[in-house]
Amino acid sequence: MKLDNELIKNRFDDIGLKVDAMIDLCQRLQEEKTQMLSRIKELEAELKERQETEIQISEQDALIQSKIDGLLTKLDDFGNEQPSDRSLNLGP
Repeated sequence: MKLDNELIKNRFDDIGLKVDAMIDLCQRLQEEKTQMLSRIKELEAELKERQETEIQISEQDALIQSKIDGLLTKLDDFGNEQPSDRSLNLGP
């Protein structure tokens, strides 16, 4: 009978150790999850900032292209004018 009690006690001790190990693992995983969620928030903020920067750059590119197109149009108009028209545009 004493052997059976000792065996049962040993089994419970083993189970207790395994439960403790699982609890430790769960706590570590919870900490990792918290860290990962924090990192996700940081990355989302960085992504949002980069997207806003990209939009600003796109707007600047569009403005620059518009100005270039305007200057090219002026040059085309100037190149298409007759020499007599140019002398009239020079002013007094």
